[in-house]
Amino acid sequence: MAERWRNTALLVIDMQNDFIEEGAVTQVKGGKSIVPNVIRVVELARQRGILVIWVVREHDRQGRDVELFRRHNYSSEKVGPVIKGTVGAELVDGLMINEEDDYKIVKTRFSAFFSTNLHSFLQTSGVTKLVIAGVQTPNCIRQTVFDAVALDYPNVTVITDATAAATPEIHTANILDMKNIGVKTPTLHEWSEELA
Repeated sequence: MAERWRNTALLVIDMQNDFIEEGAVTQVKGGKSIVPNVIRVVELARQRGILVIWVVREHDRQGRDVELFRRHNYSSEKVGPVIKGTVGAELVDGLMINEEDDYKIVKTRFSAFFSTNLHSFLQTSGVTKLVIAGVQTPNCIRQTVFDAVALDYPNVTVITDATAAATPEIHTANILDMKNIGVKTPTLHEWSEELA
């Protein structure tokens, strides 16, 4: 079974406390509801021998590495979102990196490919198929997907009920945009049937 999936990687994007938990400054409103599905996606991937790659944001305490429009959230007086080493930067409960088999990419922008070694790591690992889960659909999910398509990954899948946005309407509109460029958009159930 693992042989069949050896050229596939699951990218789990930004499933961190500061994006998921109630009351966080950068909370994605639909994020909490997808946690059980993301947990299940990771379980299925591991059962099939699919490489799991955790894509997380970790920022400098002073915000020197964040986008210009976010820098107001960081100062010497207050701790901004997803600061390296803080609880906010940790994965939400139920998700855990398997240090032996998984891989972690730290990003500071929307795309998992921008200024990271993700593309070279995927190439070295023989990965040509990407499956994507996490938050947030119009930003980090979409930008990563569009970059994957631009980099000619022939098979990109976004699991629609293991990704989320601030509203269902925003989520649906962005899923449609990705579908229109050839990205597969199954539900978790449909994807799990494909794995059988």
